[in-house]
Amino acid sequence: MGPRGLPPLLLVLLSCWTSVSAQAGATPAVTTERLNYTEAAPATLGPSVQPRPPGTSRPPGRSSGPRPTPVTDVAALCVCDLSPAQCDINCCCDPDCNSVDFSVFSTCSVPVVTGDSQFCSQKAAIYSLNFTANPPQRIFKLVDQINPSIFCIRNTNYKPAISFINPEVPDENSFDKLMKTSDGFTLNAESDISFPTKLDATHAAKYEYGARLQTSDSFLRFPSPLTSSLCTDNNPAAFLVNQAVKCTREINLEECEKIEALGMAYYSSPEILRVPNSRTKVPITVKSIIIQSLNKTLTRLENTIILQPALINAGPVRLCSNVVLEVKYSLTYTDAGEVTEADLSFLLGTVSSVVVPLQQKFEIHFIQQNTKPLPLSGNPGYVVGLPLVAGVQPQKGSGIIQTTNRYGQFTILRSTTEQDCLAIEGIRTPVLFGYNMQSGCKLRLTKALPCWLMAQKVESLLKGQGFPDHVAPFGNSRAQDALDWVPIHFITQSYNVKDSCQLPVALVVEVKWTKYGSLLNPQARVVNVTAHLISSSFPEPDAGNEKIILISTAVTFVDVSAPAEAGFRALPTINARLPFNFFFPFV
Repeated sequence: MGPRGLPPLLLVLLSCWTSVSAQAGATPAVTTERLNYTEAAPATLGPSVQPRPPGTSRPPGRSSGPRPTPVTDVAALCVCDLSPAQCDINCCCDPDCNSVDFSVFSTCSVPVVTGDSQFCSQKAAIYSLNFTANPPQRIFKLVDQINPSIFCIRNTNYKPAISFINPEVPDENSFDKLMKTSDGFTLNAESDISFPTKLDATHAAKYEYGARLQTSDSFLRFPSPLTSSLCTDNNPAAFLVNQAVKCTREINLEECEKIEALGMAYYSSPEILRVPNSRTKVPITVKSIIIQSLNKTLTRLENTIILQPALINAGPVRLCSNVVLEVKYSLTYTDAGEVTEADLSFLLGTVSSVVVPLQQKFEIHFIQQNTKPLPLSGNPGYVVGLPLVAGVQPQKGSGIIQTTNRYGQFTILRSTTEQDCLAIEGIRTPVLFGYNMQSGCKLRLTKALPCWLMAQKVESLLKGQGFPDHVAPFGNSRAQDALDWVPIHFITQSYNVKDSCQLPVALVVEVKWTKYGSLLNPQARVVNVTAHLISSSFPEPDAGNEKIILISTAVTFVDVSAPAEAGFRALPTINARLPFNFFFPFV
């Protein structure tokens, strides 16, 4: 406690001023490193701070509480160390880097590493490079940083706030006790066909992922097959969950006009709430109606009036027209979790007693407002000049992961006027379908750089960051259809020579494609991709000498289409039998 009578705000200001003046003379610990990382000693106070004589009181505003214990040691923290047991370029705090690595650094990507910025005083690790030394050295400083804000944390008196509490794992002894303290488990018939009630909070201000879409009377029904192939109408449509299902209905053709699920009004009449428990309603608008005849011909109606199923007689056959066969919902939403528009498309048909039971198809898709669709490289086949679609499959059986930038999915080294390989690292150019490409640069070999380090740099330069392992067969291939994607066969070719440095010198990519489809409109399809990483051996350069080698990349597209042959139907033949005396008396 400070002197009596001083306001609390004045005590805080005096405390901050005393802390700043006491630490202004702090001498940072400076460590110059050549090879390996060594943790610097903590900074100590300079001569300006003298030991307090016994019996004297503390300065005003000094708190006797403990300093906050750092959760993270900034001297051992390195946020740019991304590669284990490997030096990351321009990462000065990487413990795997040595003086040879520092010689190719241009700057420190992370010059200052700090802890929690809300503390009044905290440690800061400062990194820099000394390029005047031979070899270049890394300079490390551990200093005390002062937070200039008067609203900062000086003492911590709540220990659980700076640590995580280990949860209690239930076992056979503690299970009964945890069951009494928790809400227990619930199991009912609705839990198998509905989503968790926590997503449908009564006072939710927006729709969350998986929350059922509310309507003016209950919720938007999306018929789906559950335990069998029969349609279950009480299944709710979930927000942001795209679905496409097929199910069957056992119907009595004589009562088709009374079955609600066969009419358009059953799906178009509900009004969706803009947000849960809102008074604003979004009507469902019918956008298109397509009629399918008994011989499967399709006709689109110009108007979108609601049609009712009608039972008609066609001679001895009883038919039911205007029966719903397909329903497609298209809902538009905002990033705030609001439904702004609901569109509906129908496919109606005529049902006879032959097609009972009836199969129906239901789809629902969500489209975010004011967003543009991802451009394709062809639909379906590739278009010459558009980028090759590629991605990475993290594990077998999973989908393909792609970057949103389609021009950065499959890239090669880009040539520049400098032609310095170390200077153009990270500069890439996309692989365009149908374009044979070649690029390269020059690399200087010196005695100062070890061979193994240079080999890693060159391979990373040729492959780039995140080299793909799969290529899409078509320009519009979906990422979830991983089995249709073409794997990239990566082949390494090397020629070993004794007492020499082996370095990758070329990356050659060969893309084989074929024409797919009809002769009138063939589609380009990728069938095989092979990447050859070619290495060569070079003698170790002598001290003071350097050797220049060429690094190159090439992409070649090969058309492997088989010669197409036009097929025509055979001419009709007349197989008629005439009477034996048809040509009498001429024959």
